[in-house]
Amino acid sequence: MSYSVPEKPSLDGLEEKWLKKWQESGTYRYQIGTHRDKTYSIDTPPPTVSGSLHIGHVFSYTHTDVIARYKRMNQFSVFYPIGWDDNGVPTERRVQNYYGVRCDPSLPYNPDFEAPPTPGKDQIPVSRRNFVELCQVLTGEDEKAFEDLWRHLGLSVDWDLTYTTVGPHAQRISQAAFLKLIEKGEIYTSEAPTLWDVDFATAVSQAELEDREIEGSFHKIRFYRESDNTEVVIETTRPELIPAVVALVANPKDERYTSLFGTFVYSPMFGTRIPVMAHELAEPDKGSGIAMVCTFGDLTDVTWWKELRLDLRLIVGRDGRLTQPPWGSVGWESRNVELAVSNYSQMSGKPVRRAREIIVHLLEEQGHLVEPPRKITHPVKFYEKGDKPLEVVASRQWFIRTLDHKAELIDLGRQLNWIPTYMRVRYETWVDGLNSDWNVSRQRFFGIPIPVWYRLNTQREVDFANPIFPTFEHLPIDPSQDTPPGFSEAQRNQAEGFIGDPDVMDTWATSSLTPQIATSWLKDENTFNSLFPMDLRPQGQDIIRTWLFYTILRSALEHNKLPWKNTVISGFVLDPDRKKMSKSKGNVVTPMPLLEKHGADALRYWAASGRPGVDTAADEGQLKIGRRMAIKLLNASKFALSIANMDPSDELTSEKSVALAPLDASMFARLNGVIIGATAALDSYDHTKALELCERFFWDFCENYLELVKLRAYGEDRVSESGSRSEHNQATMSARISLLAAVRIMLRLFAPFLPFVSEEVWSWFNDGSIHLASWPSPEQTESEILQSSLDLFATTDLSFNHADPGLLDVVSDILAGIRKQKSEAKRSMKTRVDFLELKGKQSDLEKIAAGLPDLCDAGVVVNYKCTATNTEKIELTITLEPELAI
Repeated sequence: MSYSVPEKPSLDGLEEKWLKKWQESGTYRYQIGTHRDKTYSIDTPPPTVSGSLHIGHVFSYTHTDVIARYKRMNQFSVFYPIGWDDNGVPTERRVQNYYGVRCDPSLPYNPDFEAPPTPGKDQIPVSRRNFVELCQVLTGEDEKAFEDLWRHLGLSVDWDLTYTTVGPHAQRISQAAFLKLIEKGEIYTSEAPTLWDVDFATAVSQAELEDREIEGSFHKIRFYRESDNTEVVIETTRPELIPAVVALVANPKDERYTSLFGTFVYSPMFGTRIPVMAHELAEPDKGSGIAMVCTFGDLTDVTWWKELRLDLRLIVGRDGRLTQPPWGSVGWESRNVELAVSNYSQMSGKPVRRAREIIVHLLEEQGHLVEPPRKITHPVKFYEKGDKPLEVVASRQWFIRTLDHKAELIDLGRQLNWIPTYMRVRYETWVDGLNSDWNVSRQRFFGIPIPVWYRLNTQREVDFANPIFPTFEHLPIDPSQDTPPGFSEAQRNQAEGFIGDPDVMDTWATSSLTPQIATSWLKDENTFNSLFPMDLRPQGQDIIRTWLFYTILRSALEHNKLPWKNTVISGFVLDPDRKKMSKSKGNVVTPMPLLEKHGADALRYWAASGRPGVDTAADEGQLKIGRRMAIKLLNASKFALSIANMDPSDELTSEKSVALAPLDASMFARLNGVIIGATAALDSYDHTKALELCERFFWDFCENYLELVKLRAYGEDRVSESGSRSEHNQATMSARISLLAAVRIMLRLFAPFLPFVSEEVWSWFNDGSIHLASWPSPEQTESEILQSSLDLFATTDLSFNHADPGLLDVVSDILAGIRKQKSEAKRSMKTRVDFLELKGKQSDLEKIAAGLPDLCDAGVVVNYKCTATNTEKIELTITLEPELAI
């Protein structure tokens, strides 16, 4: 057997060395055509490349990679793709800021346009096509940065399986899925009240909302009864919506207002006639107990408007400014039209916040304000990526039916294996709380186009009731550039011609199809069937309500089953003080400097130390431990292999058989326990427990076992020895065989966690990659030992003594006691122990007898005595050699 152990092994350069070799040899390439039973498929999260790299990426993706490597070593062909989530609002915002441009769809395409080298003060308007091209360029650059991080981290993805969520393949899958749901009646279009972000000028779905506490004010305002002009006082935080009030509502059980139900009041300043109605959603203890119903202030207004069948008065435009209503016309009647127009003209065209300030001043000036505004802090709904409170505007959108399938979605969630199990509660809570179908259209530019055209009549009015759809064969299409069947480009936007749907799909509408995109759905049926449903969906807990939920929904609607069997949910990464990271706080930890300083294996060690679902701090101290671990694996392996590979003497090679020494057998018994535990942990996706078991054994191996067998392995004369020369030789052979076999097994246990250092050491004495070697098993340990015997001494005539797993532990504890007493005496560890007395139960003393020769070697014990007593634990007393007089 040939060895190539370096004189001074180092972590430096390992990543570049092995990344290149892995890529050249196709170590992680998925074997197409592998039977489903031997395939393990992963629905890898495609990161949003418009975002900045942070330590959280390293954390969760390492967890997945550990499982992928483990499955590969269990002889699975691992389908491990990587995708890039390119589209969406964050990408557009990044492009706008990076290039200093903004999209204006009315502009024609300029093939010669070049973005300025530095963005100017004012953003340059560009056509939609020019804008999309800039998005493609910048996301391509961002993808390279992410790929560089993933490669240096040692992710064992198959880079040949890379996809994007906005490329032609993803666009075909996404548009085909859209059309299939049209055929099934699961997608519909409707003009309805919609949550709207005025900055991004797009609709927002329920899953994209977040509540933020902001400062506001309660305003007590007088409305006036039609019958006698007496006051009805309401309290509101949105007085600017008084022109849009269509009813006042109170709880039907609220006796203060039962006499008002069925009557009318007039609004202050605008004199509109408003009905007073009952509804159970009105809260008697909130404000004055009677509320304005506006179209629309929030989603509760939408509910009241629908259920009470109220009029529609819209005053907030999509730009967040107040529009100009036609006072005096149908729906906008007033008992004093001139006063209404005069008052409203002061707010018309103003942003919502400024309009609020103006109307409060007017209310106070005209005597409609009961008292000064009362300052409060209250939760307000925002788009998760937005900066202003959401408005509710009427707009035409496309919706996937969701509410009809809530019971089915709950059932599917219960069929899924959740790690950790308690994360399922978050999923069920989200599904139970759904109150609207999924709005999948967005009024943006860079994304998957809605594959729909509409006919125009002779007045160029859009016929939304009879949309035109492409055939599956013509996908992918862009209705803003492609023409529908039977039409020419010259008919675009013309009377009796057509118009393309200007919207794109919600980014989740495509990301929810990552299993189908990755597995070649609609492209290669055999490949798809061999990979779907997939085995694993790893992801963060913050997107259970979006990515996980939507993917289950789409799979249920298309395939009537779950998209995967297991989901592993990661915790959050906190800053070193265990506080949430944020750019505003300046405490975001980025991974590249840590990678460069500590190395990939150290960073992976830190990540693997975080359990699924549990928040973990970005602790550089853990990285230092990880680097120390990697260095120790290098050096301990070098030490063990150097001893094992010593040229055997004639005496050793003349031995016909070998008996495995008791301490060596005990070490393997312990190691088998670690293998069993680590295997069970990884099978249940508990990578942290597996790492802890392997790490604990490794340090015991280095600090105790190596010291105990070192002298025996060298074949030197021992401190305390009895028996024949042949027994001496066999003890030496046993130690060397054990060192080689143990290193072989330990390296494979660490390979999923520390791939670079494991591969490096493996290459010193093995051909091929450790990552394609088999995962250890207790059933194969004996074969490993026999193979090491054959490699070192060309013999397999090896006898195995009964292995007592506790022998190594007890002997190690005694050795620790000897070391402690030497340390307390301020003596060197090499100081001779002239006499050692061990006291304990007879059975315990008999048990450790087989390990005493190795104990004497490591502790430099010349003489010892065992005394039987009734003590529960073995006690030791030592007499050290006298100190030399100076």
